[in-house]
Amino acid sequence: MSLTQAYILLAISIILEITATGYLKATEGFTRWIPSLISVVAISGCMFFMSHVMKILPVGVTYATWSGVGIVALTLIGIIKYKQIPNLATLFGLSLIVIGVIIVNLMNDIKN
Repeated sequence: MSLTQAYILLAISIILEITATGYLKATEGFTRWIPSLISVVAISGCMFFMSHVMKILPVGVTYATWSGVGIVALTLIGIIKYKQIPNLATLFGLSLIVIGVIIVNLMNDIKN
């Protein structure tokens, strides 16, 4: 697997993680079957793809990217879907996460 393929699988993993976490509120404590099933299947697929990504990318780079992008995306989902508006401190923290993910990915020494 190439470095490009690893990042493509990481993107798929992130999308699945966002899907799984995005549906968690709708599961109502896993009492509603359809959202619960979507969450379980999506997080299982997410972990499957991430396990393949970690064959190429270091664990730290993989997890920093996965969690950082997921946090920002789910914050946007919270804003749009649930009208959960973050305060300035939260926005500042999110910007630091984004900067950190960019630095981690640009400064790693992985060769294609």
